Amino acid sequence: MTTVAGVAGVLIILGILWEAFETVVLPRRVTRRVRLTGLFYLSGWKLWRMTAHAIRHRGRREAFLSYFGPLSMLVLFAAWAVCLIVGFALLQAGFGSQLAGPQRRIGLSTDVYLSGTTFFTLGIGDVIPRSAAARAITVAESGVGFGFLAMVIAYLPVLYQAFSRREVRVSVLDAWAGSPPAAGELLRRLGTDDRETLLASFLEEWEIWSAELLETMVSYPVLGYFRSQHDNQSWLAALTAVLDACAVMMSGIDGPSIKRAPLTFAMARHAVVDLCQVFNTPPVRPNRDRLPETDQRRLWARLRDAGWTTREDQTSIARLRELRDMYEPYVNALASRLLAPLPTWLPVDGARDNWQRTAWRTIGTDHREPVARRR
Repeated sequence: MTTVAGVAGVLIILGILWEAFETVVLPRRVTRRVRLTGLFYLSGWKLWRMTAHAIRHRGRREAFLSYFGPLSMLVLFAAWAVCLIVGFALLQAGFGSQLAGPQRRIGLSTDVYLSGTTFFTLGIGDVIPRSAAARAITVAESGVGFGFLAMVIAYLPVLYQAFSRREVRVSVLDAWAGSPPAAGELLRRLGTDDRETLLASFLEEWEIWSAELLETMVSYPVLGYFRSQHDNQSWLAALTAVLDACAVMMSGIDGPSIKRAPLTFAMARHAVVDLCQVFNTPPVRPNRDRLPETDQRRLWARLRDAGWTTREDQTSIARLRELRDMYEPYVNALASRLLAPLPTWLPVDGARDNWQRTAWRTIGTDHREPVARRR
């Protein structure tokens, strides 16, 4: 039994350390099919989603979903720590529990106690190792515990910096494309006298943002579960709106700056395809058309009114459908997996941007008399 306990302890320790390395340190996607971290998130998110479906109030449901990302990360760290403590305790048991303490009988509970105090570097000293092997295991566990705590402390700031960089651009899109973002509204607002300069800058910035999104979420997939601060915003909605806008530019709009649209479209489409692989989510076509024929006619009318030179022949319509088929199954699969609704092509009538909404409403136009909004 001691040999079995020792072997089990070694396997647990090596397995958890390797999982932590792949999850926190390794900056690339892990293609191995069986992963403890993957199983943890798969089962945990499935349970969380089932609970969220029972919450009918949209705001409360979004708030509940927003807890999963940060909370799951903390639970994962705690689970790793517990497994390492148990693993080192089994390793001590494998060498015969050569310990000295106040108890007359040294058993597995004492091994776990010494392992826990050593892992968290408490150094109480009421239980001490008596043999060379027990001392070596204690020293090794102390080093592992110190390194584990240092890794967690260093990991959290990096994770939240990546989240902050992502959300800055998502918030900026509010003024460009509305809340939630819509490709038709984005192109309408870009249809100004200076649209060539604005469009070139916009496409370049979102091409870079798509690349950064892919890089950070391949390295830290847990970021995909982190929700935006506003219920009507998300990184997936922003990415989909940009893809929609690029598809319209490439298929039915003429202009010098449109030449950059294929580059932004390629990078954004690359991001959604790879992220489906990261979340192990195969593409699925939407159940209903996101841009039916009536909305498509309204979209072209809005673009003409905004000053764009449009092409509305059958070739352009077929090209738009072809481009949509290249990314819509992927964003639809991610939306279903993450419970993040996809944006519409046209804004809802009467919708206001987030910057125009507040918990206080104003009377008149001078904005000097705030009154609490009544619910």
